[in-house]
Amino acid sequence: MLEHLILALERFERKHGHPRVSNRTERQKMLDGEMYDPLDPELVAARARARTLQALNATTEKQQDERRRILGALFASGGDTVWMQPPFFCDYGSNIELGERVFFNFNCVVLDVCRVRIGNYSLFGPAVQIYTPMHPMNAEQRRRQGLASQSRSDPMCGSAAGRSCFPAFASAHAR
Repeated sequence: MLEHLILALERFERKHGHPRVSNRTERQKMLDGEMYDPLDPELVAARARARTLQALNATTEKQQDERRRILGALFASGGDTVWMQPPFFCDYGSNIELGERVFFNFNCVVLDVCRVRIGNYSLFGPAVQIYTPMHPMNAEQRRRQGLASQSRSDPMCGSAAGRSCFPAFASAHAR
């Protein structure tokens, strides 16, 4: 019995590193869908960066060049062809990968704690919300750590107004 426990612990340590000593950053843990500290200074700074880029929400239709500049800086990819109707809200922006010519209607929210991949020509109606954060069920753990799961949409996906997409969301083609 003890031998099995030791082997299991060794497998865990090979896969995840020593439980008390890890050289992985909180950001790496977060993106891998593992427990992480959301108050880590690097993550706090990254969220603050996204908030400043959400100056997008104060732009008008006549400020397309400014919108394009902000969108290009906000997203990991696709900011050069996305069509966005502000307001738009996200946690980081840098974890959102957009395909060609994605459309977000008014008041969309993407909580991109993990990577969010959205396929080419995807259309999102007003108030669509994509959530990658999950929260530990254990109350003590919930006070210290967060958890997340990736989301993606296939090319030409359509999402109706007011839809909420939760962790591990994967949307199929619109046919």
